Amino acid sequence: MSLKTAVAAPFRQRGTDRMAESEFVVALSLDRNWFSPDQAKTLVDVAASEGLVDREGDDLVVGFDASGTEIPDGFAPGEEILQSRSTFERVLDAVVEAGIEKQTAVAGINALQSEVGVTLEAAAVVYARSEGVEVADIAAEAREDL
Repeated sequence: MSLKTAVAAPFRQRGTDRMAESEFVVALSLDRNWFSPDQAKTLVDVAASEGLVDREGDDLVVGFDASGTEIPDGFAPGEEILQSRSTFERVLDAVVEAGIEKQTAVAGINALQSEVGVTLEAAAVVYARSEGVEVADIAAEAREDL
């Protein structure tokens, strides 16, 4: 997932799991030249809404193992990661990241939705769990949205 990779990069670069939000913005905008400062601030908001970082005062604390996240050579995130994603998109990304073909996952989710008669988001969570993909944090947020 490129959002997770983009968030991990500044933390890996500094060898820490906590940094000032301003330092994070500088790392993405000036050091890496991936985004403008305003876009980097938007990325912080998106990452926080998806549980990838937590705000503690003026600091950001990474919510996953950034040191274990691989950043491919030549990686440069696209602007599409600056948009908040739906619950379905987030679950689908987790399933694909776990190694399941996207087309296979979408077909399975759609079949499950039709078969059981639940929302697309609920079907996605059930499908992910049936494939052994942990999406409890996303499922909890989806439950709150209901």
